[in-house]
Amino acid sequence: MIKMLRVDHRLLHGQVAFSWTGYLGVNCILIANDDCVTNDLRRTTLRLAKPSSCKLIVKGIEESIAALNSGKADKYNLFIVVDNVTDAYRLASEVDRIHIVNIGGLKAGEHTHPHPSNHNINFTDEEEMMLRELVDKNIDVELRMVPSDPVKRL
Repeated sequence: MIKMLRVDHRLLHGQVAFSWTGYLGVNCILIANDDCVTNDLRRTTLRLAKPSSCKLIVKGIEESIAALNSGKADKYNLFIVVDNVTDAYRLASEVDRIHIVNIGGLKAGEHTHPHPSNHNINFTDEEEMMLRELVDKNIDVELRMVPSDPVKRL
């Protein structure tokens, strides 16, 4: 069962690895990221950051979509993490069992603007449009860094 899809430019770190996995009651984390599949250093760092109670799977975006739609991940309580809104949009648009997209940290960039509720969340206009499309498809898009933060909707 897919518990949540999170967007966080840092991927797997303390907030994700411990706060969210415990809160969601997951036993598997899927890092859906094309770069991590081929980058040995990033994959090793991710493995070191994961909680011992969780399995870690690292797949590219296309491979993640195929695996999720095939039912291969159904045996897990699954937490999916991506590092950008575009990948989250693709996953949520193509995997109908994703019902919650959590926006965590999104760093500021040249064309981004901070969300009024949280200075750690920065969108481009295009990213905000993608997230609003997900909301229009009845996918819950929430803005919060850790589970104890109040839930804010896009």
